[in-house]
Amino acid sequence: MGNPDPAIAEMIIMGTGTSVGVPVAGCQCAVCRSQNPRNHRTRTGVLIRGPQGEFIIDAGPELRLQLIREDARLIQAAVFTHAHADHILGLDDLRIFGYRMNAAIPLYCEEPVEAQIRQVFSYAFTDPSTHSHQYAAPKLRFEHIVPGQSFAVLGIDLLPIRLKHGDLSILGFRIGNSAFLTDVSTIPAESKELLQGLDTLIIDALRKEPHPTHLHVDAAVKLIHQLQPRRAYLTHMSHDLDYDSLCRELPDGIEPAYDGLKIRLS
Repeated sequence: MGNPDPAIAEMIIMGTGTSVGVPVAGCQCAVCRSQNPRNHRTRTGVLIRGPQGEFIIDAGPELRLQLIREDARLIQAAVFTHAHADHILGLDDLRIFGYRMNAAIPLYCEEPVEAQIRQVFSYAFTDPSTHSHQYAAPKLRFEHIVPGQSFAVLGIDLLPIRLKHGDLSILGFRIGNSAFLTDVSTIPAESKELLQGLDTLIIDALRKEPHPTHLHVDAAVKLIHQLQPRRAYLTHMSHDLDYDSLCRELPDGIEPAYDGLKIRLS
């Protein structure tokens, strides 16, 4: 893709799919068999590229392939919404960047997410002297974040925003006048106050039928109308949603996102 303008920050939507991705393994539905590349959805996550470098929000199972596709050069940090498998299982793919920096990669998350990551990737946090060689585990360290308290990563300010994913408390993130809200079913009233005045909103919309832990399309559209961003994109979409059909059905200013979509941050 060439070298980006060093003065511009952008958010790249690395994946727009559900926990099983699209196409779904073994499925023969029209969307899973579609030749439209915008119906091919890897697991949800974003790459932030700014003047001081690159970092990610969430690390899905296809992370290595997503980073190669987007010509990522050096991922220097990772930020997490929550610790479900489709958001953390690509974490080991960061090991190459820790070796290149000769430093531990900071992982920004809440304390319960740290506990789950430590359990899933226990080998990464054991005594290095017990490893067979120096490259046997990724170099990682944790930085705790708190809803409503801004923090900076590589010169870019992020505001963690409390969301509900069913009964689970998770985080979304506001970055300047853009926000990334995946795996959300409800937004608390106090969080809606933090999502006013957006240029761009990326928000969960799993399918057309209601779901207990995710927004469905009509619920997402209703929330978008409440928050009134200048534009909105739907993400975390299942194989129930065809890209072209959804484009025709959605109101003006709302579109389905797609893997590789680039959004300038302001």
